[in-house]
Amino acid sequence: MEKQIYENYLKILKSELIPAMGCTEPIAIAFAAAKAREVLGAMPEHMVARCSGNIIKNVKGVNVPNAGGQKGVEVAAILGALAGDANLELEVISRVSPEAVEQVRALNAQKLCVCELEEGVENLFIRIEVSAGSETAAVEVKTKHNHISRLEKNGEVLLEAEDIPAQDNGDKSQLNLKDILEFANIVNIEDVEELLNRQIRCNAAISKEGLDNVWGSQVGRTLLNSDNSLGTQAAARAAAGSDARMNGCALPVVINSGSGNQGITCTMPVVTYAEALGKSHEELCRALVLTDLIALHQKFFIGNLSAYCGAICAGAAAGCGIAYLHEKDYDLIGRTLVNALGNVGGVVCDGAKASCAAKIATAVKAGILGFEMACQGQAFPFGEGLVEGDYEQTLRNFGRLGRQGMKATDVEILNMMIGK
Repeated sequence: MEKQIYENYLKILKSELIPAMGCTEPIAIAFAAAKAREVLGAMPEHMVARCSGNIIKNVKGVNVPNAGGQKGVEVAAILGALAGDANLELEVISRVSPEAVEQVRALNAQKLCVCELEEGVENLFIRIEVSAGSETAAVEVKTKHNHISRLEKNGEVLLEAEDIPAQDNGDKSQLNLKDILEFANIVNIEDVEELLNRQIRCNAAISKEGLDNVWGSQVGRTLLNSDNSLGTQAAARAAAGSDARMNGCALPVVINSGSGNQGITCTMPVVTYAEALGKSHEELCRALVLTDLIALHQKFFIGNLSAYCGAICAGAAAGCGIAYLHEKDYDLIGRTLVNALGNVGGVVCDGAKASCAAKIATAVKAGILGFEMACQGQAFPFGEGLVEGDYEQTLRNFGRLGRQGMKATDVEILNMMIGK
């Protein structure tokens, strides 16, 4: 593999597999608000959170971590401004006192912050405007949950960084299935081991929490109560992490494509199969490299936020990681991916909430079915529906569906959620 491709793939993994606490959309709002207070230099007396529809959709139904069960854009923004540390980025509200929780409750009741829908912007857009006396400040986050694209103080632009430099974060447009497989095979484990150890440790911990205790709708626990097969264990361990995360568990998660749910879905099925198959730690790491990059490859075409459920991408990628653990080749991995997407590709995202865990379980089971079909020589033929041309064209088709085809769906989902 060319050194340039190798280094690019490393950069992608290092920039994407980062820890976040709770659902990434309210955390991104808290991050922007904490930064806005920092720029303002005082606790705001008034706040406006201007957010894209996809941000509002993903915050509406999910508990904000360390907020005592409170939900909503306003709560996330107030908590970030009051008790957040912007230096911690997506773990911005990991150090919140009980006193701060009650202050947030009171400030929210006093309407310290108002939320407004910002139209005509990209799907991942947050602008927090704050004021105290005659002083004002504003912070914009866009494209990526921890990317500050604009800072303002008293009307003066302090920073403008619209684009995320590829030299820092890697160029995901260069991802393809063949190179991903080669990279997984040859990567120096020392280059990725610390990154992947954190992914395994964090995501396994929140999965265990979801199985051991009552969180949300208990999808993971329900699955295990009905069936203890290996495939169900894989789906349950992924779903359980989402059970906990969507319902306010403050444990950190290593994300994929800007999503903790997708990070958990990429991780736990592969970990479960590696344990059952007696695979070495190195083999598990290589399988996770493949899984993470295939998930990121799919989401490059779709975008981090859309009406297309990202857990489907992660579940399909997990099926490919399971195929890799069984020492399968490029074509069987490709057929696994196509089979999974041909089954459940296009499931809608109607916001972050408890039911995400059930969608994760469905996605993982689709990935496993896709693998089992491929092992028996079965694959959905190219030329049928969105499964067309070859593996890469099929990925582009589903990406186009998510980015372009489901735009109107996204608008209708948001309108229904806000009562229009």
